[in-house]
Amino acid sequence: MIINPMTVRKLVYHRALVKLSGEMLAGPQGFGIDRKTLRYLAQEVASARGLGGQIVVVPGGGNIIRGAKAGGEGVDRVTADYAGMIATLINSLLLADALCQAGITARALSAFPVGEIVEPYRRDQALARLERGEVLILAGGTGSPMLSTDTAGALRARELSCEILLKGTKVDGVYDADPMKFKDAKRFEELTYKKVMGEGLQVMDLAAVALCEEGEIPVRVFNLWKKGNLVRILQGEKIGTLVRK
Repeated sequence: MIINPMTVRKLVYHRALVKLSGEMLAGPQGFGIDRKTLRYLAQEVASARGLGGQIVVVPGGGNIIRGAKAGGEGVDRVTADYAGMIATLINSLLLADALCQAGITARALSAFPVGEIVEPYRRDQALARLERGEVLILAGGTGSPMLSTDTAGALRARELSCEILLKGTKVDGVYDADPMKFKDAKRFEELTYKKVMGEGLQVMDLAAVALCEEGEIPVRVFNLWKKGNLVRILQGEKIGTLVRK
């Protein structure tokens, strides 16, 4: 892919990590993987890559199984978390395939070894791939149970020197109440890490927020279903809710 250097300079953020919940991949059906949704997400990432952005994607696995939920329903928690990690492998493979079909070189990497199916994640190799223009899909969470894919996203954002962590959701930011249930719910334009942690606001889990605070990585929560939002954020538009120091 030939990148126009004049276009690249228009980006405010040149390297970003996009955190996707597994539920996003399920689309309107609410479970499994929706092919139309995969194609849409691939096109959004492809548009950002086409402008010269270096993109890392960390998907969850909740469209197939949520480790914490299964652990609360009688499944051994460690076993449930490993099952959730395997779910992220499935999502990562299919998302990488959708990106390749959209004309973008993409690579799924796993936090734990899975033979010949997915290459293992190594920081030095991941950085080299980003510099070559590949989109990275990071599967397997952190590779350890008891830690969410939100935490994995924050950890990888720090390891790979990402300038921002983008939390793609179905709503246009962080509210003081559920906007689906309360019409008078107030959306925050900006929040501090400490306010998020102190008030238990639904941004990411506390471990993930703490990692971002320590590394001073801003987090923007936004509506990924609005076409073009990802590119507009990378170009500096104030969309959704920004969490920073």
